[in-house]
Amino acid sequence: MWEQGSPEDDLRAVAARTLARRRISDRYRGYLSTLLELLAESLPEIDATLREHLSNWRLERLSAIDRGILRIGAAELLYRDDVPPAVAIHEAIQLAQRYGSAESGRFVNGVLDAVAHAVRGADGT
Repeated sequence: MWEQGSPEDDLRAVAARTLARRRISDRYRGYLSTLLELLAESLPEIDATLREHLSNWRLERLSAIDRGILRIGAAELLYRDDVPPAVAIHEAIQLAQRYGSAESGRFVNGVLDAVAHAVRGADGT
């Protein structure tokens, strides 16, 4: 994981190595590359937004899985107008339920719902 790698490993380098080693369908490869580039470019802003909506939690203290899922969901909410907020949140919840702890789905839902309301308004648009 790039967060735990050497200081020379930035997100772009780790993503390039991972994409080269993994079999990823062409159907998803384009969006995945776009999303990884968005994260690489905007991580400080994404993290700042998440920190604003983490009640009684520090981003650095979250599990790497929850932190990564929140970053992906927040990136879609902040920068991808073509992804409806409900879809971004639902997909993040599914990832959290599959790969996170027993409470991850509810936690991710609460944080990303707060981000969506702050970024896109109460109606989520």
